Amino acid sequence: MTADAAGIDGLNVLSAAEAANALLDCCASPEWAATLVALRPFLDRAALFDAADAAVARLPEAEIDLALAGHPRIGERADSAASAREQAGVATAEDEVKAALAAGNRAYEARFGHIYLVCASGRSGAELLELLTARLDNDPETERRVMRTELAKINRIRLGRLLG
Repeated sequence: MTADAAGIDGLNVLSAAEAANALLDCCASPEWAATLVALRPFLDRAALFDAADAAVARLPEAEIDLALAGHPRIGERADSAASAREQAGVATAEDEVKAALAAGNRAYEARFGHIYLVCASGRSGAELLELLTARLDNDPETERRVMRTELAKINRIRLGRLLG
């Protein structure tokens, strides 16, 4: 979406393909993006955010896995400007925290079979490590629910940025 097409009205008037591409920059699940495209027009930001949350809640596990593939590991080199902004607190973390995050990521993936996803915006490396350590105690079903909630939070931030 371009700056001159910003806002909810801009999203509403994009072609389906343009809107899907813009939404895929927020969340890498094609089904999530297609759901939101089909629900347009949105009356306001709140309606879009609510629809986005509901779409995440209904995604099948295979689509959640696609969404996760659109995120780098916490503490690894960001693959997009959005990820770099969101993980800015890790960049300034002590080397010991970065090493512990790397080890924690490996332990998390071994336990749950997917990357540790957390809404990292505004959080320090130490905070993210503390959350990771605590979440390692979750059972797989609980962790899947927590991860979906975190995905929805990230999507809201990215949608807000998309809308300007």
